[in-house]
Amino acid sequence: MAVEPPDEPPTGLIASVRAVGREPAPERAGQRWGFGAFLLVEAIFILSAVFITALARTSGTDLGSSVTFILVGSMVPTVLAATAAVVVTYVRGNGPWQDLRLDWNRDDVKIGLKLGALGLVMTYVAAVVWSRLVGDDNATSAIGELVDGAGLPVAAAVVMFCYVCFLGPVCEEIIYRGLLWGAIERQRWSRWAAFTLTTLIFAASHLEPLRTSLLIVIAIPIGIARLITRRLTASVVAHVINNFLPGLTLLLVSVGVMPA
Repeated sequence: MAVEPPDEPPTGLIASVRAVGREPAPERAGQRWGFGAFLLVEAIFILSAVFITALARTSGTDLGSSVTFILVGSMVPTVLAATAAVVVTYVRGNGPWQDLRLDWNRDDVKIGLKLGALGLVMTYVAAVVWSRLVGDDNATSAIGELVDGAGLPVAAAVVMFCYVCFLGPVCEEIIYRGLLWGAIERQRWSRWAAFTLTTLIFAASHLEPLRTSLLIVIAIPIGIARLITRRLTASVVAHVINNFLPGLTLLLVSVGVMPA
């Protein structure tokens, strides 16, 4: 009796997306964390941001003019939340490499680069349309509002650039398409459900109501990278590429090379 050859894995982005619905959700043996872990991490993010804001106001510091509070307020809540997510996987699971799907290969990087480039195009088109709808005065992100007119020193501007382009994307991917995605998969929901929910929650969690629709567009190619590879590396790379030009613009504006 002839033995059937195994099915070849799908190649190309379109084929990979089509194959998603036919593939079972990955097993999560040993994972003892779920939505409660994500809610804990989100609480850490929100409470730390509130604490930093309250500390600045108590000390009479203007958040928009203090270099220290600009850096601390922008970076610390996200880094703390991502650190808590990693700790959860050690305490209640198998560690971040397995639970958050942090293993990677070259193909993941290639897919992340392609979808990151696609995301740049989508973001540019969406930003142009969105700014015409809401006006240029409302087309600035929360970090952009903090940096705008602050006259950051070169060292602080470089630190902010590194955060926006590299550290921030890694931390956000750990929280949303790592921890939250894993919590959804643990409920045996479909990967399309994980993609949809993480995309919407990622956009809403930035707490910028006017920009939520734009953030959803930004998040779609990043989520697709996670969807078709099942690993976090592709979405991290896509997120980094997507943030690079905005981060570079932020750097050039903050040091006065480009007009605000």
